Amino acid sequence: MLKISLLTSIALIALAANSVLCRLALGAEAMDPVSFTLVRLLSGVLALMALLWGINLKNKQKGVPAGSYKSAGMLFLYAIAFSIAYLDLDTGIGALILFGSVQLTMITVGIFTGQRLHTVEWCGLALAFSGFVYLVLPGLSTPSVFGFVLMTLAGVAWGGYTLMGRGSQNPLADTAYNFFRTWPFLL
Repeated sequence: MLKISLLTSIALIALAANSVLCRLALGAEAMDPVSFTLVRLLSGVLALMALLWGINLKNKQKGVPAGSYKSAGMLFLYAIAFSIAYLDLDTGIGALILFGSVQLTMITVGIFTGQRLHTVEWCGLALAFSGFVYLVLPGLSTPSVFGFVLMTLAGVAWGGYTLMGRGSQNPLADTAYNFFRTWPFLL
C-alpha cells in the first residue's frame, strides 16, 4: 500500500510539474504553444524510444511497433490543446480543469459501457462536476471560455488516450510508438 501511495504521489507531482513547466514557458513567452508542443512530443519520443531500446537490448528482444494512430491522435490533441489553453489560463485553474475533465471522461465512458460505480466514485464524479460549475459561476474569477474549452478538450483527449491503453500488453512500447506516431500530426 505504501508503494502504491508513493508512486501515485510521484505521478501526481509530475503531472502538476507538467502544468507549471508549460505555464513558465508560455507565460514568459519563451516559446509559442506549437513549438512547446513540438518540444514536448519530441522529448517524449527520444526518451521513450531510448528507454524501450535499452530494455529490449537488455532482454535481447526485438522492438515490435505497437500503439496506434488513433491513440497518437488523442495524444497530439491533448498536447496541442493543453499548450494553447495555457495562454489564457492560470496554472492552478488549468490543472483543475484538466484533471476534472479527464476524470469526468473516464467515469462517463465507464457508466455508458455498463460499469457500476461505487458510492465513493459517485461522490468523486459529483465533486469533479461541481468544480466545473464553480469555475464558471458569475462573479468569480471565471477563466476565459476559450481556455476552458481547450483545456476541457485536452482532458477529454487524455481520458480517451488512457482508456484506449487499458488493454495494453506492452504499455512502454505502445506509449513510445504513440509518441512517435504524433509526428504526422505535428507536420
